[in-house]
Amino acid sequence: MTPIIVPQLTQATVYALGAAEVFTLFFIMLGPIKVIGPFFVATRGMEPRAVRSLAVRVAVISAISVVLGGWLGVVLMRKWRISVPVMQIAEGVGFLLAALAALSTQYRAPQPQPSEPAGAMHLAFPVTVTPYGIAAVILLCASSHDAARMYLVMGLALAVIVLDLLAMLGAGWFMRHVGAVPLQILGAVLGVLQVALAITILVSGLQKIEPPHHGTGAPAAQVTGHDRR
Repeated sequence: MTPIIVPQLTQATVYALGAAEVFTLFFIMLGPIKVIGPFFVATRGMEPRAVRSLAVRVAVISAISVVLGGWLGVVLMRKWRISVPVMQIAEGVGFLLAALAALSTQYRAPQPQPSEPAGAMHLAFPVTVTPYGIAAVILLCASSHDAARMYLVMGLALAVIVLDLLAMLGAGWFMRHVGAVPLQILGAVLGVLQVALAITILVSGLQKIEPPHHGTGAPAAQVTGHDRR
């Protein structure tokens, strides 16, 4: 495997996003709020032991996907020479489209539930591990200037996966005693905030794109003189 070379800096690097902000970002993109409803529907009528087994499988698949996806994404970014601002723009576009799609579903008629229960892979992709969530892991790892920062990013992403596991284990109790209304209200609020966050990521990436460097005026004058001859 191609190792990820992380430059070691002699001075502490100040990042725009601290640990709390990174955790919040992962909580929105990979977090448990969007997992409870689909997991409850998928496991309705199943035995408690089967529900726990499925929840563990989904969490394990999600954790492996986050780690491997983040590692592979950083390797390919450097191999294909994709800059961090360009990746940030792609992240913003993908997150914006997903956020707008999630908002639009709130105004549509309820879709019929599938006759067959969803398996572990479907609950892991794209319910738990979203494409824009993986993109966020790749982006934050690629912009890390030391190994400690990269380990912090991976650790926070895995911590959110653990919260997903706890949410899946408690989904049945939550839906029976609390209901779906709080999730719908919270989903509506987060939906608007996700659109705003996506635009912020997109605009920030665009601002980091360096304009093309133009040559000095001397070569241009020489070309013009050559043309006149």
